[in-house]
Amino acid sequence: MVKPTHSFSCSLCGASHKKWTGRCDACGEWNSVQEQEPLAAGPGTKTLGATKGCKITLSDLQTEDKPLLRAKCGMDELDRVLGGGLVPASAILVGGDPGIGKSTLLLQAAAKFALAGRKAIYVSGEEAASQIRMRAQRLDLSHSPVRLASESNLRDILTTLDIERPDLVVIDSIQTMWIDHIDSAPGSVSQVRAVAHELTTFAKRKGIAVILVGHVTKEGQIAGPRIVEHMVDTVLYFEGERGHQFRILRAVKNRFGPADEIGVFEMTGSGLKEVPNPSALFLSDREKPAPGSVVFAGVEGTRPLLIEIQALVAQSSLANARRAVVGWDSQRLSMILAVLESRCGVSFSGMDVYLNIAGGMRISEPAADLAVAAALISARQGTSLPAHLVTFGEISLSGGLRPISQAEARLKEAKKLGFRDAFAPSRMKLASTSGMNVKKVEDVGAFIANCFGDLQA
Repeated sequence: MVKPTHSFSCSLCGASHKKWTGRCDACGEWNSVQEQEPLAAGPGTKTLGATKGCKITLSDLQTEDKPLLRAKCGMDELDRVLGGGLVPASAILVGGDPGIGKSTLLLQAAAKFALAGRKAIYVSGEEAASQIRMRAQRLDLSHSPVRLASESNLRDILTTLDIERPDLVVIDSIQTMWIDHIDSAPGSVSQVRAVAHELTTFAKRKGIAVILVGHVTKEGQIAGPRIVEHMVDTVLYFEGERGHQFRILRAVKNRFGPADEIGVFEMTGSGLKEVPNPSALFLSDREKPAPGSVVFAGVEGTRPLLIEIQALVAQSSLANARRAVVGWDSQRLSMILAVLESRCGVSFSGMDVYLNIAGGMRISEPAADLAVAAALISARQGTSLPAHLVTFGEISLSGGLRPISQAEARLKEAKKLGFRDAFAPSRMKLASTSGMNVKKVEDVGAFIANCFGDLQA
């Protein structure tokens, strides 16, 4: 029999070591390297298969069992992001900045889930039960039959859940939970990894949907080992700026639905309210046409969105001009500026460039390239584009415009909100323009000539 090998890892950063050492080479912490118990093979693990001791091939699987039915949370935006509702025996990880509204969102979801006749338990390791009830009263949820608990010992939590057998469990947060057989502080890498493994295994074994709240680091990533995101079925990020009332719930991983789907909420004094038509809300504060303001017809997941892109270009008094971006990729802005100067003769040297996505939204799709270029040129020339115009298209390094996906859905959303004209790449085939006047252009130079005429560098 092969003798199991022993391994050592840091309880703070998770770095692995071949032997014990007093100081971790990765993070420099003293006395944090601990021995990890090897995985021992049990007597009943000689074969693999759907049943114990029996192998089975995919073609032999029976489909007589009823499929797992999704359970609606009572919040349409949350159900949309999850792919249609909660899947039994699933583990969901929700991350976000402190104070963004994670606990408020999940308390509202658990309360509405319980009002629908299902059993929901909200476990908090950060607040007392009386504090959670106080927040529920402020959100007008005190009449909900959701059960509250204040506990951080995972052994006691799992024992209670095994007896209660709820349909939904919310753990707020995973960094406050601890297991007694691991000698490290709550929130450490070893504790977070073990707690996530135990809760995920419990959810699969008992058929209970478990939602875990995770803190994030200053870089915006969920704190703890990255393996936690691989353990769970769905990873959601709750985003938003403190100065804006909008909150975006974004799915970055979903085994049961589309990734990159978003749900839009509005933070009010009585909690989070769903926004069924986010395009109208994002454009509600848009005033009369101004230089540097362009409407972009984008798509987030399966939802078309109209978003205002704002740009400001001013003469710089510094040797190195500023390039400030909010809500977009700064590296892609540099690429667009280089294309405009090299291919179109529009120079931004000696000018400060500021780019902002209105409403606290964050855009990652390359289809926003043409709208960004239009906003930059409009701000540089001091010329306003028509208020009823939308743009979309990806810019290549040669200055050409590449076709994008879901163009019909973008045009349909723009038409619904009163827009009449649109600029789109010429190589894109449109089955329907939804009543819009679509002007197809082949490259950025043709777009500039159509909108701004002949520009001087």
